[in-house]
Amino acid sequence: MNTKTIAIGCDHAGFPFKDLIKKLLIAKDIKVIDHGTNSLDSVDYPDFVHPVANDVENGTADMGVLLCGSGNGVAITANKHQGIRAALCWTEEIAALARQHNDANIVCLPVRFITPNQAEAIVNAFLHAEFEGGRHATRVGKIACV
Repeated sequence: MNTKTIAIGCDHAGFPFKDLIKKLLIAKDIKVIDHGTNSLDSVDYPDFVHPVANDVENGTADMGVLLCGSGNGVAITANKHQGIRAALCWTEEIAALARQHNDANIVCLPVRFITPNQAEAIVNAFLHAEFEGGRHATRVGKIACV
């Protein structure tokens, strides 16, 4: 695992798990760039997703973690950025495959459908998996619209 910096962001639904994930990352000596939100007050998720996606896209962060109720809103928003491959992950296996086969650079967690322990396990699986390249690199190379 060569990850040194991770950008994190969430909406109000994802907020309950954000500090848990931050503590997990910090315990691994990973720098965390926190783009909020910082409460349960209702917010618009794109306001927190775009800064995370920008950090990953421009290299300020190696990867990103996004959290919302279903994970869909944050994933859809992040994937509007050309350099982003955000994956909605609700199991460890899906998280590992997102990295191994799709070279995902942002993991999106559906907080209303997973437990805190599952969230930690999913993030760990995402961080420890490596892109396999090969036939997958060819496919990943066809994703971006240019």
